[in-house]
Amino acid sequence: MLKATLRSFLAHKGRLALSALAVVLSVAFVAGSLIFSDTVTRTFDRLFASTAADVTVQPKQQDLRSARVSGSVQTVPAALRNRVAKVDGVAAARAEVSVQNAVVIDGHNRSVGPTTGAPTIATAWYVTRRSPVRLTSGHAPHGAGEALLDADTAGKKDVRIGDTLTVQAQPGTFRVRVVGIATFTTTNPGAALVFLDPAVAGRELLGSAAKATGIAVDAAKGVSDTELKRRVGRAVGTGAYDLKTANEQAKSAAAGLGTFLDVIKYVMLGFAGVALLVGVFLIVNTFSMLIAQRTRELGLLRALGADRRQVRRSVLTEALLLGLVGSTLGLAAGIGLALGLIRLMSAFGMNLKATEMVIGWGTPVAAYVVGVGVTFVAAYLPARRAAAVSPMAALADAEVAGVGKPLTVRAVVGAVIGAVGAAALAGCAAATKTAQAASLLGLGVALTLIATVVAGPLLVRPLIRVLGGAFPALFGPVGRMSQRNALRNPRRTGATAAALMVGLALVGGMSVASSSMSASFDRQIDKNLGADFIVQNTNFTPFTKEVRGGVARTRGVGLVVPQRLTEVAVRLPNGKRVRTTAVGYGPGLDDVVHLTYVRGGTASALAVGHLAMDADFARDHGVRVGSALPVEFPGGRHAELTVGALTNQDTAEGFGAQGGLFFGLGTLQKYVPDAQDSVLFVNAATGTAPKDLRPRLERALKGFPQVQVRNQTDYKKLVHDQIAVLLYLVYALLALAIVIAVLGVVNTLALSVVERTREIGLLRAIGLGRRQLRRMIRLESVVIAVFGAVLGLALGLVWGVCMQQVLALRGLTALAVPWGTIVAVVIGSAVVGVVAALLPALRASRMNVLAAIAHE
Repeated sequence: MLKATLRSFLAHKGRLALSALAVVLSVAFVAGSLIFSDTVTRTFDRLFASTAADVTVQPKQQDLRSARVSGSVQTVPAALRNRVAKVDGVAAARAEVSVQNAVVIDGHNRSVGPTTGAPTIATAWYVTRRSPVRLTSGHAPHGAGEALLDADTAGKKDVRIGDTLTVQAQPGTFRVRVVGIATFTTTNPGAALVFLDPAVAGRELLGSAAKATGIAVDAAKGVSDTELKRRVGRAVGTGAYDLKTANEQAKSAAAGLGTFLDVIKYVMLGFAGVALLVGVFLIVNTFSMLIAQRTRELGLLRALGADRRQVRRSVLTEALLLGLVGSTLGLAAGIGLALGLIRLMSAFGMNLKATEMVIGWGTPVAAYVVGVGVTFVAAYLPARRAAAVSPMAALADAEVAGVGKPLTVRAVVGAVIGAVGAAALAGCAAATKTAQAASLLGLGVALTLIATVVAGPLLVRPLIRVLGGAFPALFGPVGRMSQRNALRNPRRTGATAAALMVGLALVGGMSVASSSMSASFDRQIDKNLGADFIVQNTNFTPFTKEVRGGVARTRGVGLVVPQRLTEVAVRLPNGKRVRTTAVGYGPGLDDVVHLTYVRGGTASALAVGHLAMDADFARDHGVRVGSALPVEFPGGRHAELTVGALTNQDTAEGFGAQGGLFFGLGTLQKYVPDAQDSVLFVNAATGTAPKDLRPRLERALKGFPQVQVRNQTDYKKLVHDQIAVLLYLVYALLALAIVIAVLGVVNTLALSVVERTREIGLLRAIGLGRRQLRRMIRLESVVIAVFGAVLGLALGLVWGVCMQQVLALRGLTALAVPWGTIVAVVIGSAVVGVVAALLPALRASRMNVLAAIAHE
């Protein structure tokens, strides 16, 4: 039996290779994501561990995200360094100055910072054994007006020693001359680094030489980091500052990096999941057809004495071999994929080294578990079917397994699962809580997908009679035969189409969701935004006060309303502590933003010591007008603010923020005095047309290349572009699903051609031409592909409508169906069917007629 199994496997290796490719793709994405994330994690762990001081004294509750939102930098007194230096066990202490809210511009008025989302870091120049860079040309900065630039940024932005750079920091703008280049000795995380003389860094970057962003402490020989932290904490007070050892600092930095890594890992695992799901259908179909073709062979084995268990074991052994081969090739492909990602990250500025690639023991284990496990599970049902072959099958021309069997069991199971799935989707549409709706949506999507796969063969005959109904009239007898070939085995047709259906259901649902999001944002912008122009950074970070000054001085500007953001934590009456982003607005808000108030108004909302809140959020948490809420601001500042107004904002929580909190600039300046403007709403003065004002604003902001002037149309396009990024990911998943689905159609048609060899020979003998034969197979492929597309898009439209209901609970209330995309996908599916049939049709047309007729 083992010898027979091996020979059978090798005899069908060409057909099994197509199934193995699905395993290879899924394993490659799993292995590649694990290798890449392990490599990045190990690299940055070494970077953080090697550059962190033994002990760091930081502002209490320092939050880098909060700094990026508000532009406010938390500081400690620079004089604290003197007190720390006197602590027993301290070898050295220095006041550090480092900010990530600076903008650097070259002499051609171009931003020198990275465009990948990494920060531009302006910092004081210190040379220690832990420095991540070393001076490689020029000299260290001395006094105001001199700076170093990192070598990677200098190379990319074509900056040389002697060039002049403009630095825009929170206190103001200043110019520096590049006097040296510093080269990274460790991995460059992709940031741009500008180094200033420590004597002037505090004044230029923080507004005062008496401020620092932290105190770095080196331990004396024989003193542990933990002991040094205890001693320093006793000297400076742990209640006023946060103290971290080198290990704790490295873990904190790594935790911040984890979000970035998770995004990449989950995206790649999503690709792996789609490849696995679609691959299962391909493997099941391939093994089912191979077993159907070998019915007489299996019957002969049974007649010679092989029992059911041996036959089943033989088929599962073939699946195991397929999984092992696919997993091995997939692991190799995953290493190549990880290498490609590392090179891609280097192109974006994160200089990872391929020589330091990490392949942990868990990666090959995961690769083989995924590859072998999925193949083994997918082949189990065909293996059971093989074991049921009777010894008498060796004595007769056995029909293809499953052709004539009734579909009653499928109908019952599919109906039950579908009914439960439909009920879950209906519950999702009726739910009033986002978490509940999302859970029901996930359950409904999973169950309706399973139900469609199970009951798919039941839909083959009615749908294909409709979809291929025009074939007889258009193509004559060839069209009629292609339609009947697709109807011949509903199970096979359903399984083949299911692979394509999965991908198209996904793209259909996400297309409806993304179109609805775009339409909702368009509606909200039209309804809520009344300003002629919006001025903001391209990366949405705050900008310096000089931007507002330049806008206000522009001829033709009437009203300028600044918006500032800050992170806050609010203690609600029900005891819940909610952390969210609050907005501070300047006077004139009603002229640039149209708000609908349920209680109160703009005057009470923007009054000092007051805040406004979304009415639905307030109702859910027991808040009323007049309620006093404890609010915690960055840096540990606390306040008790009175609810002055409740609004019906009708905006998405991602577009605004959870709770819709906002207050006046007077309140914000009291508790976050260093917050910077993030948006300026600008209206043209009476007598000035907006189209005339725009070029003036752009000229006024020429010295701030990172700042953009947008009108409502531009703002809509910006939102659409951001949503499109998600849609592009879905399209990439669709492309992967289509690749595997095409393999499935090719496999099905190729095996079907072999199965019908004698039939094809007879057709050729009675006059069917080669071209007609190829057309028959192509039409069969097209109708199967379009059948899968119709099923997938119908399912996807239902999912998309339910997704929109979930989004509606977050303020995105518009429903939009992208009919153009739907039609394009159906047409594309027909093209996919034509492409998939090319090789099988060519092979069939080249058969020798006499040999085909004599085929057993």
